Amino acid sequence: MRGALALALLLAALPAVAADAWRWNLPPGFPPPVVPADNPMSAAKVELGRRLFFDAGLSEDGRTACSSCHKPERAYSDGVALPRGARGDLLPRNAPSLTNVAYAPALGWTDEGVTSLEAQMLRPLLATHPVEMGLAGREAQVVAGLARDAGYAAAFAAAFPEEADPVTLVTLVRAIACFERTLISGRSAFDRYVFDDDRNAMSEAARRGMALFYSKRAGCAACHGGLAFSGALRARGSETSTAVFADTGTGERAGEKFKAPGLRNVALTAPYLHDGRLGSLRAVVDFYDRGAGRRRLKALRLSENEKGDLVAFLGSLTDPGFVSPP
Repeated sequence: MRGALALALLLAALPAVAADAWRWNLPPGFPPPVVPADNPMSAAKVELGRRLFFDAGLSEDGRTACSSCHKPERAYSDGVALPRGARGDLLPRNAPSLTNVAYAPALGWTDEGVTSLEAQMLRPLLATHPVEMGLAGREAQVVAGLARDAGYAAAFAAAFPEEADPVTLVTLVRAIACFERTLISGRSAFDRYVFDDDRNAMSEAARRGMALFYSKRAGCAACHGGLAFSGALRARGSETSTAVFADTGTGERAGEKFKAPGLRNVALTAPYLHDGRLGSLRAVVDFYDRGAGRRRLKALRLSENEKGDLVAFLGSLTDPGFVSPP
């Protein structure tokens, strides 16, 4: 009896685990992402963020949502060279895929200082030159509308129970950021080959392309290494990781650098480069084979078969379950 009482007292002294606590379901080899201390993950936040991500009601025109430029079937990219904002303005950069964005040490094509999803979210919501979603100046109106919606009011209250006023621009941003952190992809043919030891997961051409990708001759892994194929992986315990920014001669100004994007699901995210100038993976391989823009890099002089092998390897990075979730 005394033993049972002691056990009960011990259990009572342990910190409570919230029923809503988030549990990562990570692919083999993937570490937990970094999560800001002031925005811990929860199932309620993720579900609220998912709803907001697809809600065009946040935009000025009522037709533009986060998902307009980040479509799940295109690995959260949009399939056009340059997207348009809620007023029809052409945006200056290609919409990047959100695949494994939780691990990105920097967000956006050129700004090394934007390092959290919460900070990045403010740009599409509030940018005015050009307008993206057009929330600037309408923050109070949109927040009030969400608070009047019974479903949203309940969802915000469940996601942010510690807040006296749970429906705010800050909590809206935090919820979307939590949803975006769950967009983790790591069950491609490449992963089955490497982590499951499935020798049949990749074709012979893809395996030859993989060897070329990691070779010094092609040098692709110099900028696109690591689990995310982005040259950097910011995970719990490695908060100091830095993204790769490189001058490949593609900028409007000489010396302009752009972040090396991750290559997972890259076969689904055409067109490519920061301005969407290249329409296919073969065009990208040809581009770097020639030495990239302004011949900034060493020409590779690959054979036609080698180019095909590289494209086959890049295709093996597609994760069908990520773009067609159950």
